Amino acid sequence: MAAKQKILIVDDDTSIAELISLYLEKECYDTRMVHDGEEALEVFAQYQPNLILLDLMLPGMDGYQVCREIRSKSQTPIIMLSAKGEVFDKVLGLELGADDYIIKPFDSKEMVARVKAVLRRYQSSKPELNNPSAKIVEYTDLVVNQTNYSVTYLGKNVDMPPKELELLYFLASSPNQVFTREQLLDHIWGYEYIGDTRTVDVHIKRLREKIKDHAEWKLSTVWGIGYKFEVNR
Repeated sequence: MAAKQKILIVDDDTSIAELISLYLEKECYDTRMVHDGEEALEVFAQYQPNLILLDLMLPGMDGYQVCREIRSKSQTPIIMLSAKGEVFDKVLGLELGADDYIIKPFDSKEMVARVKAVLRRYQSSKPELNNPSAKIVEYTDLVVNQTNYSVTYLGKNVDMPPKELELLYFLASSPNQVFTREQLLDHIWGYEYIGDTRTVDVHIKRLREKIKDHAEWKLSTVWGIGYKFEVNR
């Protein structure tokens, strides 16, 4: 029998945490509950969950800081939970590396659906070790290898989460072709992704911070439409 996937629930409201745990265990997930940020980091290292449900408003270390700490050493999927529905809060969460954002109060079925969707995307993003056809695009000073999930820029390896790398590879493998945000969201995150096109903007921003414009190529914004990997022919 396959081992159950493990989900770490971080919420200082014990009744909400227990309710989330109940619904997830009904779906055959193994769960662990913690109620503050410091404990979350300790248990994360021991428990090694497949996914984290992380409340933003925690005593002491808040959810943003917990997300930042975890992202510095792991790409484990994180879904943020918050009563805050402001665009700024969502964008900040995504910029820190969260994979999704759920606003409280939420429907239990929607929460379970989002957990399943994020886990599906994360698992499908892992490199296939026995894939005979390597997926590599090369430009001057840039190599994007989706087979082993590596990026080399100016001769140095660049650490990059799977979705950033997949987005860069997809754009770079179709030079000068313009893609709408909706097309990119559909291709990289999948039609079942419950999110919005701002997710694409956040990932493009992260890529630009790591991969600067080159004399021969760059990530370009096509205003009012979307993005392209522009190559000077």
